[in-house]
Amino acid sequence: MNFNKLFNHRAKNIASAAFILGIAGFISDFLSLIRLSVFTTLFKTSDLDIFFAAFRIPDLLYNILILGAISTALIPVFSEHWLKSKKDAWQLYNNILCIFISLLILSSIVLAIFAPQLMRLITPGFEKEKMAMVVKLTRIMFLSPILLGISNIFGSVLQYFSKFLTYSLAPIMYNIGIIFGAIVFTPKIGIIGLALGVLLGAVLHLLIQLPALFLSGYHFQFVFNFRHRGIRKIFKLMIPRAIGLAAQQINLIVITAIASMLVAGSISLFNVSNDLQQVPVSLFGTSFAIAAFPSLSRSFSEKKKKEFIEKIASIASQVLFFLLPLSVLFFLLRAQIVRIILGRQNFTWADTRLAGACLGIFSISIFAQGLINLLSRAFYAAHDTRTPVKITIFSIILNIILSVFFVSTLSQQNSFFYYLITILDLQGLSNISIIGFPLAFSLSSIFNLILLLVSLKKKIGNEWDLKLGNVFLRLFLLSIISGLITFGLLNIFSLILDLKTFLGIFLQAIFAGGTGAIFYIYLAKILKFPEYKLIFKNKEERFPR
Repeated sequence: MNFNKLFNHRAKNIASAAFILGIAGFISDFLSLIRLSVFTTLFKTSDLDIFFAAFRIPDLLYNILILGAISTALIPVFSEHWLKSKKDAWQLYNNILCIFISLLILSSIVLAIFAPQLMRLITPGFEKEKMAMVVKLTRIMFLSPILLGISNIFGSVLQYFSKFLTYSLAPIMYNIGIIFGAIVFTPKIGIIGLALGVLLGAVLHLLIQLPALFLSGYHFQFVFNFRHRGIRKIFKLMIPRAIGLAAQQINLIVITAIASMLVAGSISLFNVSNDLQQVPVSLFGTSFAIAAFPSLSRSFSEKKKKEFIEKIASIASQVLFFLLPLSVLFFLLRAQIVRIILGRQNFTWADTRLAGACLGIFSISIFAQGLINLLSRAFYAAHDTRTPVKITIFSIILNIILSVFFVSTLSQQNSFFYYLITILDLQGLSNISIIGFPLAFSLSSIFNLILLLVSLKKKIGNEWDLKLGNVFLRLFLLSIISGLITFGLLNIFSLILDLKTFLGIFLQAIFAGGTGAIFYIYLAKILKFPEYKLIFKNKEERFPR
């Protein structure tokens, strides 16, 4: 294998970049599903509550200090500097790297010291023994945001240089590390092995990107200058986004706190169903958004407004082409997906049914989450981080209010309780309050998308939003038709196959879902949908070399 060619590979255009990210994302998501399967095989949901809760504070730190800078500010500012002076651009890059490594280390040390006090706020429903373990895991995993932070700063420059292949390998290595830790470490040291697996994954996430970074011309220099004009601009752009990400993490902390006071295993059920629904969002929402971001940044920096608008409209149509039918399919196949991936001895039948119901409700907003990823990055590329952050905060406030309302409402047997029992086929279960969380999440996500569309319309004008509405309606109707075919085949195969076995469930899902998906693509082709041509006959401009 030519490793030099591998680490120096550059995508030609947005479609090829999205394809690379999509394929790698598929592999990564497949590994994440294996990871979930391994988790539920090794541990009960009540034990996994500890692991998922321990993620909250390290994840909060990582999101505020790193994702707030990488996804919003570093690439656009680096792009501006690179067009003027490559030397100045690399100096800016070393400066941001040194500053954020220092901030991550200092913050991790302080938060690790106060972990017991913090976790008492986040998991008030945990008993003493469970609390002690969650504090220990939290402290171990504070090394993770440091390693992932450095790695993501590396990855940002790889995105700018269109080296999406190497960038996309990092999440794969991360999942391999976690799976290795779960299989090798946990039999010897229990659930602490999962935390060590996370650290191993973070190390691999970092190391895989180093060769491509150096092949891009990077040389490390210690630079620590807060007064650099580029640093000031990055902080100016990232602060609103960091506030928005902090709000998202606070939202998850509130959910964790409420879930810790519900039936044991509630935290795990929310997290595993959320991880499952993130697979299509990651494949066709995040991958397209990440691939498009450097190109959108270039178009805006070069003041090509028409090109900027056309790219947003084109990519949004492609995202909808994939995510609308997947929203329908995930709802219909929710039980099969959960039983195939999570149906293990430690995952009870009640757990399986509740996780399937949560996945079904999450699936309602899959298309919205994918578009939110793209539209938010359109604002970031235009150096506007405030608007999407304000919208995010409004949506999160709505989500928290709805979460409390729905969880409280579903803790009692009322008409709404019985309606969901019937729709989601949960007869025989008396406690379904956990469903309130994905229901609130889906409604607030759709609310978020609507506000983003309205705000972007005001910002860039044009009638692309009306065209997108037509695209949505056309693809939604086609998705419903393919969904009806899938639903009919599910019932037919239920009469033929033995659904008490793994093979029977697997074949039912593959044949019914696969047929529905093939019909959707075939009908889009013969009806000559523009979105089909955009994806399968794409002739976009090439990335600059």
